Amino acid sequence: MKANEQLQGQSGAAGERVSVLLIADPGEPAALAQSVAERLPERLRSPDGLERRWTTCVRRKPYLPDEQADFADVIDTVDPSAEEEDIVVYLTDLPRREDTLPVVAEVSADHKFALISVAGVGGVHIERRVRSVTELAIARILDEPELTPPGAARRFPSAQIGDGIRYFAPPGLRRLRLLSGMVRANRPWRLVTGLSKVLVGAFATGAIALATNTIWLFADTMGPWRMSAATVLSIVAMILWLILDHELWERPKSPEERDRSVLYNTATVVTLVIGVVVLHVALFCLLLFTATLTLPPELLSRILGHGVSFTDYLTLTWLLASIATIGGALGSGLEDDAAVREAAYGVRQRQRIEETRQSNETG
Repeated sequence: MKANEQLQGQSGAAGERVSVLLIADPGEPAALAQSVAERLPERLRSPDGLERRWTTCVRRKPYLPDEQADFADVIDTVDPSAEEEDIVVYLTDLPRREDTLPVVAEVSADHKFALISVAGVGGVHIERRVRSVTELAIARILDEPELTPPGAARRFPSAQIGDGIRYFAPPGLRRLRLLSGMVRANRPWRLVTGLSKVLVGAFATGAIALATNTIWLFADTMGPWRMSAATVLSIVAMILWLILDHELWERPKSPEERDRSVLYNTATVVTLVIGVVVLHVALFCLLLFTATLTLPPELLSRILGHGVSFTDYLTLTWLLASIATIGGALGSGLEDDAAVREAAYGVRQRQRIEETRQSNETG
């Protein structure tokens, strides 16, 4: 067994031994594979009393070259017959589709192989859904329906394909489910920690504005509607700056690529919206702490001409956070493109973008 594989567990008494290898892309799929592997032996105990010894192991390696790769080509690339384990399950965070239908899994009983798209299961309850699809695939490979999780076969519609069977996302909001899975794979909350220069530039802008009494007067007189408009405009400005300055927008080269580009561009925008909103909230908290610590109420009251309460500090920080977000947009220009893509995308998405870029340069 390979050195980078880890035995997770086994269950059942002495009897037939069935080993499962879970191969996973780096990042979220690898963490999911580890969790699924730990619980799989217990969950696959046969209800009919058939005794088996289940063993599972995990390998982190990206095999899938492109989300549009044919299932037969994926089988050839992974080559499950060359593995020591009886069953091979490959988890990827790249989306798989048949026309416009999101695919969650493709299973070949002949090759004892299953390909599972983590993005296809959606953005919530991911571990439970991936575990359910994995068990469904193993039950199909072994031709033992009793191992199928309750309701899984009905929840995931299927269709025969040349190399096995394909399972689709549940009916209803399929594209939204796929989009949420792609956004989850990008982990937008990492944008704050990934763009350190943006955060420093934004905070410095807010801190400088805090020392300007004109800003205090603006915050006291603008009102909630103008403040809300300033917040929205600052967030939009930062998102547009990140997209345009660091070339995060995909441009389709052919009509066939247009639908895929729309999906990826939408995922990019949603990822950045979530990430920038989190950044904005973080700036608000930092600037509120700074304002209450450094700005005496007596000084603020003297400039504003009325008594000051904590509400006035909240209003001032609201405006400062919007100004700071604009400063963060300018600061994002100091980040190199690789750092921004690393902060905005998951591992496989970054690899896909880099491969596409290299292909366009050499093409």
